[in-house]
Amino acid sequence: MDADELFQEFLRLDHRIDEFYHELAVGLGLSDSAFQVLWSIAELGDGCTQRDICRQFSISKQTAHSSVRKLEREGVLMLRPGNRREVAIFLTEAGRTLVREKVLPAMEAELAAARGLSGEEWETALRLMGKWFALFRQAASKIPLKNDVTGRILTERE
Repeated sequence: MDADELFQEFLRLDHRIDEFYHELAVGLGLSDSAFQVLWSIAELGDGCTQRDICRQFSISKQTAHSSVRKLEREGVLMLRPGNRREVAIFLTEAGRTLVREKVLPAMEAELAAARGLSGEEWETALRLMGKWFALFRQAASKIPLKNDVTGRILTERE
């Protein structure tokens, strides 16, 4: 296969991975966004903010906000005033049970799979993905955008 065909194969695999996470969330009885919110809190700890969650999974503020509010109504989360205008998010007892029974096993499965690759393999994967992403951002910087968000989207997190 040539480089273009290999890249298309990479994209197909990336989509299959996304679909697998979706199927996992649905199989656990959670929406994608609820799964991501609860996963983020499990990783970041109680007291994280919606902004932290948005950064963790690159989800929109609106998606995070809607999911957090829904989980709050369901008694899974509670919100408390945080710094400035931000709200700190905490798991309730029901939320801790939900994370322990549904999210942590998924996180452990992901980590078990990750441990199937060596450190050297992960370094190679990260180096190559970083290189591709830098090239993509550079090429995309030439696209005229309707809204001037180019600086933000093309220079955000490494």
